[in-house]
Amino acid sequence: MPTVRANGIDIAYRDEGHGPALLLCHGWPELGHSWRHQVPALVAAGYRVIVPDMRGFGDTEAPEAVEDYTILHLVGDMVGLLDALGIERCVIVGHDWGAPVAWHAALMRPDRFRAVAGLAIPWSPRGPHGSLIGMARAQGMERFYMVWFQEPGVAEADLEADPAETHRRLLVGASGAAEKAGRGWPLVIPDGMGLVGASHPVPVLPDWLSEQDLAVYAATYRRTGYRGGLNWYRNLDRNWALTAPLTGARIQVPACFIAGAEDGVLRMPGMAKAVRAMDGMTCTDFRGTTLIDGAGHWVQQEAPEAVNRALLRFLGTLCRNGHWR
Repeated sequence: MPTVRANGIDIAYRDEGHGPALLLCHGWPELGHSWRHQVPALVAAGYRVIVPDMRGFGDTEAPEAVEDYTILHLVGDMVGLLDALGIERCVIVGHDWGAPVAWHAALMRPDRFRAVAGLAIPWSPRGPHGSLIGMARAQGMERFYMVWFQEPGVAEADLEADPAETHRRLLVGASGAAEKAGRGWPLVIPDGMGLVGASHPVPVLPDWLSEQDLAVYAATYRRTGYRGGLNWYRNLDRNWALTAPLTGARIQVPACFIAGAEDGVLRMPGMAKAVRAMDGMTCTDFRGTTLIDGAGHWVQQEAPEAVNRALLRFLGTLCRNGHWR
């Protein structure tokens, strides 16, 4: 992939098609490869599609300092990438951790981001009681997976022992079929275990995840390790402090939310409320929620055609004669 220097790091990206620009932000533990089913459909519909490996992932640079992975850095990377490519405005789409990046980008820079689509993670504004990490620790949830991620080196050792097995278990374990069967990976890790060992083995891959795609993730993470992506979680407390000026702000640009109906995230505390609040409370121009039956957390990989339809329907309300209106 080509790279550009933006916001102080080298960012690797794919850039395909012509027309109004879209920026697709992946999550954890993923890569730009996670959008492989969306890029051809969006390009065929007349859009220019930019797909970066996010900060700390894949072929994009992974700074050493934990504090170089705040939400301000991550949004700054996306603005810097637009600047480097000479793009004035785009629609930003984010999945998993990429969704908070997209939501914050739309909130902070409506002049650059014409609209926003969040996948799997709804917009959840800064609350008054601290970050998710702080609240989990206050409840004694030291084995909650995000808390377990906080100590540098601990999660890395577990995840890096066998990247192919790590991705096999984590990707399939958060799918809709696994959630329905009660075989999702644990939010609270049992004592004496790591996340990989606590997740269910996967004898046969589902149709939506091929051995070739799994090999792409495994080979990349075998080379890069998991430190960069884990550092996103290690800034949750810092992000809460840094975003104090945004308290009470609402997303003003058009927005939509897409998720798998079986996504375990939707059953986490506060998520149902966050989904409802987007419609008129936390977003001023919310254009609907699409829940896709049978799909889980990796919705754009598990149900690509349904996701593509939902995205194109949303984008069609924003574009006229080949331009954002």
